[in-house]
Amino acid sequence: MKPLPLLLAALCAACFLSPSVNAQAPPKPDRQVSITIDDLPAGMADRMPASDITAMTAKLLGTLRDQKIPVVGFVNEKKLYKTGEADERIKALQMWLDYGFELGNHTFSHASLNQVGLKAWEDDVIQGESVLRLLLTPRKKKLRYFRHPYLDTGRDLLTRREAEEFLVERGYRIAPITLDGWDWMFAGLYEDAKKRNDTALQQQIVKEYLAYHDAVFAYSELLSAKVVGYEPKQILLLHASNLEADHIGELLDVLRKRGYRFISLEDALGDPAYSLPDTYVGEEGTGWIDHWAITQGKIPQGAPVFPQWVMERTKQLHLSTGTVTAPTDPYSPQ
Repeated sequence: MKPLPLLLAALCAACFLSPSVNAQAPPKPDRQVSITIDDLPAGMADRMPASDITAMTAKLLGTLRDQKIPVVGFVNEKKLYKTGEADERIKALQMWLDYGFELGNHTFSHASLNQVGLKAWEDDVIQGESVLRLLLTPRKKKLRYFRHPYLDTGRDLLTRREAEEFLVERGYRIAPITLDGWDWMFAGLYEDAKKRNDTALQQQIVKEYLAYHDAVFAYSELLSAKVVGYEPKQILLLHASNLEADHIGELLDVLRKRGYRFISLEDALGDPAYSLPDTYVGEEGTGWIDHWAITQGKIPQGAPVFPQWVMERTKQLHLSTGTVTAPTDPYSPQ
């Protein structure tokens, strides 16, 4: 038996090494996220017949409606105009409204403010309202959200502020993003694998898509806490595709496991973070956590690396089909 002084010392050491039964664990952050989906009626609408767009839309919206997820979809109206298919493509947009979701403007032709200049971009914004207003007016709904294509907000601060003033005058609020796992890069490769019935490649793509998004969520949570001081209500950027139609339920589960609950874009924009000073300008668009960090003179670091094999396969696919080559790593210096 140990002498009493040694026994007391051992007990005291154990008290310091073991958590107290009365100690409380730090509270978990109240994680909230708004889901937004770009490039309606479909990201690859130029390569999809209207019937496929309708089927994809019904599957995607069915999952979102069944799980009661508030969503805003952002439209490129140019994608509606294909000979003999315009009516059915417009019906795909009507489905969004019929299912209880909201639509926003993503310009007519997905024009970059950084590339086309302010006046041409303004014209593209206005042209992108035509069908949307026709669909919304009978339902007594307003067109109130705008999403910048490529997240390009202007090469210089004057252009950015003039563009923002133009949007405000037309009744818009800009829809920023804070979470972006580049799902569109996975989606093109998935689409090709699905057409070729390559189920093994589809499964591999989905596994990477979910893992990379999970890594991006973790990174963005840490970065936002460092930059903002807390985790704000996040806004996730996705794109209308068969990848999302087939697997968005699994992505929602990834978010749930991280403690997120789903809120509207209006609710998310009520977070004070979206009123923080933001003077970001540059050749490449990026998310708003980066905006705030760079405005504060901080350089975001430690981001997850996009899967190289997905990038290489996508580049090969684009070269073989004659489309524009894929961009570089989303988080690499440009």
